Amino acid sequence: MNYAAAFPAQPIKLHGFHLSGHSHRVELFLALLKLPYVMVDVNLPAGAHKQPTFLAMNAFGQVPVIEDGEITLADSNAILVYLATKYDAGQWLPRDPVGAAAVQRWLSVAAGVLAFGPATARLAVVFKAPVDAEAAIARAQDLFAVMEAELAIRPFLTGDTPTIADIANYTYIAHAPEGNVSLDPYPQLRGWLQRIEALPGFVPMVKSAVGLAA
Repeated sequence: MNYAAAFPAQPIKLHGFHLSGHSHRVELFLALLKLPYVMVDVNLPAGAHKQPTFLAMNAFGQVPVIEDGEITLADSNAILVYLATKYDAGQWLPRDPVGAAAVQRWLSVAAGVLAFGPATARLAVVFKAPVDAEAAIARAQDLFAVMEAELAIRPFLTGDTPTIADIANYTYIAHAPEGNVSLDPYPQLRGWLQRIEALPGFVPMVKSAVGLAA
């Protein structure tokens, strides 16, 4: 059965920030699905995400937010689930219980150790955030060791084809060197990044020449 709906009647609005990995994972998925969308820049340095207009869309004051017709939705992982459920027939978010649970496992990783590991390490360098960079780097290395082992037995995080699990985890890993986390010890992880970057429609996030990426 094909669960995918027709393309949106009008472009989806993606409210995001060009250096936000959370924003990029949504932009990347929109591009891979070949859905029409327009980027709406949210000026985070100027505090636009804390203004009443934006808080009306997301009370947490965080990017990204999408507007799909009458639907306004926040949180990058929630948006990935929404888009996959509405606009894809099952490749990106399996409908069977085991497949769906496998994807959820990695969405939890993206919201947990990924966020507090490589994403936080990058925050320390790119945004000069007052975080424990050393602890974040250690968490990133622990995560990458686990992923290295799992990617040695399958090309993508949950199997032979990419899912939103891969999209949710891609950006902050690809940009981990910006947070002084080296990818050199992890050939399987680097191969996985290359496979995602080879997908039709792939769009990169702008690179920051800082940390190990300088």
